[in-house]
Amino acid sequence: MGALLGAGAAFMPLQFCSPAKKEEVLVTEPEVVAAYLASFGIQLYSVKEDMAIDPVATMRSLAGYGYKQFEGFDGGKGILWGMKPAEFKSLMGEIGVDFVSSHTDVFKNLDAQAEQAAEVGMKYLICPWIGPQKTLDDYKKKAAEFNQIGEKLKSHGMRFAYHNHDYTFLTQEGAIPQDILMENTDPALVDFEMDIYWVHVAGADPAGYLAKYPGRFKFCHLKDAEPGSGDPHQRGVLLGTGEIPYAELIKKSQGLGMEYFIVEQERFVDVTPLQAAEKNAQYLKTLAI
Repeated sequence: MGALLGAGAAFMPLQFCSPAKKEEVLVTEPEVVAAYLASFGIQLYSVKEDMAIDPVATMRSLAGYGYKQFEGFDGGKGILWGMKPAEFKSLMGEIGVDFVSSHTDVFKNLDAQAEQAAEVGMKYLICPWIGPQKTLDDYKKKAAEFNQIGEKLKSHGMRFAYHNHDYTFLTQEGAIPQDILMENTDPALVDFEMDIYWVHVAGADPAGYLAKYPGRFKFCHLKDAEPGSGDPHQRGVLLGTGEIPYAELIKKSQGLGMEYFIVEQERFVDVTPLQAAEKNAQYLKTLAI
């Protein structure tokens, strides 16, 4: 019997004699999930003519384009555009927008403005312009004023920020004036809003400067610049049609403390301000970062 079994074994089907096959493991590339800005805003100065005619209708239109944040300016009717705080706050709730900040003259009637702003839930009042200063010492004096303004706004439960133009990024007396403002202001009292366009056309590196002062820039203005080296006041174009690499910049800035991304446009070619606002919103909604 053993002999028979031995002989039979020689004729067993091959599948019983071959070693077991290893299970095949399919190696797949990890899925890349695109990220997009969760929310973005617009500086209402971009549509200043429309705001002057009908601010309520204009803000409704902007909300419809997808803007979730507004940054205001004083167009002659105050930072609430002639509306009472309760009326203004109700409108923002209705259209689903957070009115996060306003550009204003912070050197006048600051307490009254802060009370109004705080009542409607604004978080910041922002100085939009100081003009080129004659000396670096003058910039140091402005920095001291910024600290005082920040202290006063803190007492109202708000914060202060300064918005740059190109002149603070142009060398003066062997230094960069923006550095003077950064290094002579108290981070507990003063934040900054980087206008990326103005930094770019001044010949500076926005990403590099954000990395130099991480956590100091909470806001940025997004506006694109057409290629070239023409008049810096005449290079503004729709987002995505210029030379500023916004996908890369936005991603980097988020890791350096940036919280608010605010569209601003001041030059319009073959497009109205409201049409530009709609196109810029569409660009940001589909921009993978």
